[in-house]
Amino acid sequence: MNGPVVVGVDGSPSSLAAVEVAAREAGLRGVGLRLVHAFGWPAAHIPPGGRLWEPSGGGVRELIDGTLAKAERRAHETAPDVVIMREIVVGEPVMVLEIESRAASLAVVGSRGLSRFGALLLGSTAGHLAAHAACPVIVVRGRPDPGGPVLLAVDGSPAARGAVEFAFAQAAAHGRNLVALHAWSTRSERAYDQPADPPFVTYDEGRLRDEEERVLAEALGGLRERYPDVDVDRRLVRGRIRHTLIEASADAGLVVAGARGRGGFAGLLLGSVSQALLHHAHCPVAVVRSGQE
Repeated sequence: MNGPVVVGVDGSPSSLAAVEVAAREAGLRGVGLRLVHAFGWPAAHIPPGGRLWEPSGGGVRELIDGTLAKAERRAHETAPDVVIMREIVVGEPVMVLEIESRAASLAVVGSRGLSRFGALLLGSTAGHLAAHAACPVIVVRGRPDPGGPVLLAVDGSPAARGAVEFAFAQAAAHGRNLVALHAWSTRSERAYDQPADPPFVTYDEGRLRDEEERVLAEALGGLRERYPDVDVDRRLVRGRIRHTLIEASADAGLVVAGARGRGGFAGLLLGSVSQALLHHAHCPVAVVRSGQE
């Protein structure tokens, strides 16, 4: 998709960090950058005595324009050649950004915005957008200016193919290595030939490891040839999936995961692994739903 990169702007430090990431992504893609401020008055910061949407009554419009102007300056400093568009949309941020994502090539948000609930690990807008956006989403979180490779969470599910392709494209565009990490354990569904309680099932650990190696190889199939300049580090790690990926993210510049992996409930839009990364990863997290890349 050649649509713009959309970034949510609310004036918080987290959203300004997201603006920088979004500007760089727009520059690499050769597309425009769309700065979107959603004006939802239950969450809006209205000056005392100010009216909701009268520029002459309380300076609300001036306040929002100032927020967008600051974001635009930050974006221009980051990517001077990118065409920048500013948009103020009346509505709740979660719905506004979901609608904006339908025409975007990428959506970027900070992990936490301006909110009464400052202690939350993940803002409601970021979590909702990762689960519902029509395009890939990058949630900017973790350490500032993270360097390192692109870390791909490989689960072998058909729904995660878009995440694999997105990770290769990101590594190529940024000139980074790709770490394809597949964590496995003896509790994997592939350890059992038929339904049974795990404590009473025997398994061949060597056979299981070979199967997990096959899953990793098949997940990367065809893409190493399409991206010959991307150095790929294949890692098969026995351990708890969420813990292993969160730990590995400490050395990564971006971690990429599918919205839902193997197992879980069909009705869930965001799986436990992607949720854990959005809450605890040490670097920005990209979530790619099935069919996106």
